[in-house]
Amino acid sequence: MMTRIAIFAGTALLLSAAVLPTAALAEESAARDLARAVHERPDGDDAVTRGIMTLTGGGRRERVRESYEYRLEGDEPGASRNLIRFTSPRNIADTAILIHNHPGGDVDQWLYLPAIQRERRISSENRGGSFVQSELYFEDLEDREPHKDHHRILGEETYEGAPVTILESIPVDSGNSVYSKRVSWIHKETLLPLRIDLYEGGDEPSKRLEVQRIEDIQGYWTVTRSAMTDLASDRTTILEVEDVTYNSGLPSELFTIRGLSDPSLARPYRP
Repeated sequence: MMTRIAIFAGTALLLSAAVLPTAALAEESAARDLARAVHERPDGDDAVTRGIMTLTGGGRRERVRESYEYRLEGDEPGASRNLIRFTSPRNIADTAILIHNHPGGDVDQWLYLPAIQRERRISSENRGGSFVQSELYFEDLEDREPHKDHHRILGEETYEGAPVTILESIPVDSGNSVYSKRVSWIHKETLLPLRIDLYEGGDEPSKRLEVQRIEDIQGYWTVTRSAMTDLASDRTTILEVEDVTYNSGLPSELFTIRGLSDPSLARPYRP
């Protein structure tokens, strides 16, 4: 009898050992599928956005900046180009950044400084640097592809009255990100992250991105107000969309070094 019980117990252990990896693989696949769906959600072939950036909190004097962002999707999956140019105040007007996201996840960035009338390339070592003294890092401007991270679903809950899925993303290669971990609250209906906690090696997040308003514009769910907060200093960068136009047929010439250094090329495409 004892031998038969031992045999049955051993069989149960073998069965559970076979089931656990299968369940783990299914969970991993679901998390990967969610990350891919978020990354690939429809957002038009191109877009032009007029926005306002407000630097506030942490005891500093509030500063308001106006800008235009131009985005163009590439012909290959994972390829896209972004140009962000500030128009005011005077001390930052015409400062711009050009971002090329390449298939496979490589990213090139160039910053144009009108005071010296030249552009400089942003090195990978400076991805954790502040973008124009805001709470955004240069890395935050990149379009990060899902395959760069291991993904895990932590659960489901209601966030600000909306049903969300909580997704944890940890870099496959710790050297390819400033962040050691991202935890995102994904809105089930729109697939927009309503909150992202960003970790830089510690047990607590160092920064938090909170989406405060979304709107359906031309059939695309669009974040029209968000805030990035440095949780240690309590300084916040608020990003507001004043106007946006999708699918206006932006030319690829805007997203070149010439387009970066010549503000006049993009002016006809402003909304």
